[in-house]
Amino acid sequence: MAHSYYKIYKPYGYLSQFVNHQNKRKNKKLLSEIYELFDGMMAVGRLDEKSEGLLLLTTDGKFSHSITSFPIEKEYHVMVDGIINQEYISVLEKGVVISVAGKAYTTKPCKARILEDISHIIPRFVRAEKHGPTSWLSITITEGKFRQVRKMTAKIGFPTLRLVRVRIGDYTLDTMKPSEIASINY
Repeated sequence: MAHSYYKIYKPYGYLSQFVNHQNKRKNKKLLSEIYELFDGMMAVGRLDEKSEGLLLLTTDGKFSHSITSFPIEKEYHVMVDGIINQEYISVLEKGVVISVAGKAYTTKPCKARILEDISHIIPRFVRAEKHGPTSWLSITITEGKFRQVRKMTAKIGFPTLRLVRVRIGDYTLDTMKPSEIASINY
């Protein structure tokens, strides 16, 4: 059987799933509202409802396992509340203690840097400027704990306002726009 491989730009406000099996999420937007569901299609990993950006889709369970079970880099461009500086970037890079499943967990060292040029980010209203300054940073992790990047920035005093995943391993968002889909080679 030939498998299918795609990358999509998951828009803000959608769950990373095609079918809803939970009553508490019955009014949530699903990927099936945007994309045709191929037989056996699955999202590789997750992006929470308030996150956007690169998500891989496939019919190949081995491919999905290789992406989610091994330390593959995932890069996020993150808008945070406040003006972040190199001192805080260094703290992120070393690892911070966050809560995972109710227990303290120290994140693995990561790559982080301040983003000066955000012209590649599709504009989306997040909040009025009167609520204070914001800044953008890039965080690259090799693990993916529940809401990890959001917890990391909050831990150092810079809550995440917007989160866009731009890369998973060698797969990148490139110039895709929200809801776009493209086939990929594997």
